[in-house]
Amino acid sequence: MKFLVTGAAGFIGFHTAMRLLDRGDTVIGVDNVNSYYDPALKEARLAKLEGRNGFTFHRLNIADVLAMADLFQTERPNKVIHLAAQAGVRYGQENPNAYIESNIVGTQNILEGCRHNGVQHLVLASSSSVYGANTAMPFSVHHNVDHPLSLYAATKKANELTAHAYAHLYGLPVTALRFFTVYGPWGRPDMALFTFTRKILAGEPIDVFNNGHHARDFTYIDDIVEGVLRTADKIAAPNPNWSGATPDPATSTAPYRLYNIGNNNPVALMDFIATIEKALGREAKKVFLPLQPGDVAETFADVDDLVRDVGFKPATPLDEGIARFVSWYRGYYG
Repeated sequence: MKFLVTGAAGFIGFHTAMRLLDRGDTVIGVDNVNSYYDPALKEARLAKLEGRNGFTFHRLNIADVLAMADLFQTERPNKVIHLAAQAGVRYGQENPNAYIESNIVGTQNILEGCRHNGVQHLVLASSSSVYGANTAMPFSVHHNVDHPLSLYAATKKANELTAHAYAHLYGLPVTALRFFTVYGPWGRPDMALFTFTRKILAGEPIDVFNNGHHARDFTYIDDIVEGVLRTADKIAAPNPNWSGATPDPATSTAPYRLYNIGNNNPVALMDFIATIEKALGREAKKVFLPLQPGDVAETFADVDDLVRDVGFKPATPLDEGIARFVSWYRGYYG
């Protein structure tokens, strides 16, 4: 199969492209390699991909409507895995336009490219942040999610809704995936594991938000990618039992499906920090701070639908995943 992977220089995009290449697929990578975080890390990921047979890279902004239309017409991918986005919950307060440009306009260009070029299946990255003010645990794809607490979450929910409209209007099969706190080697420097590791090794204090009372469903990168590939291989289909009288957000009369990909095991923030300290052999200096705007106190993924439909449940233990990250970090940064 020929896959278009957007955000190929990003954390999840890089790992997804590598796995597709490993199994013999052709990958067309797209990324604008922006400076939201260290571009050198993105270039290092790309260097590993560009050494692989079957990989072609286009340095493009997905918000560029003409460039994306030309790319789809030239490359004609069979399937699209759309992972490019302006990430980060707190950054939305500093630069809201970046989220509209990348997440709204960029995703619209992807949907149009799929619509006009015979794409068999679009897999769309969403986020656990869409659960927003919800407190019923675990978070289920069958729950209503109409109260986002950040602009990032709002744009991700908008992506799900727009994709459903395309599935309904044009018969484009779409699967949307809500990722839960992804971590692992080659991770993002703005994420907690990366930041904590860097600061602990440097002897700098770490910021512990919500006074340490957070809990997150940390999900190892290999488990995320396995879920992405399995859902990409299972083309979304209509639910014949869907009813407008009792509408199910996770399915539709259109070829649209929605899944959580999470470890199904929330970990307290203080336990997370303790696991990092153990892996590093050092104790962190901690600065306790209040809950930040846009943050949610806890995430916990219900993955029953994922298990039922594609036979996979993330299961990498936190201590194992953090140990792998620390090993990579020490090797990469010396």
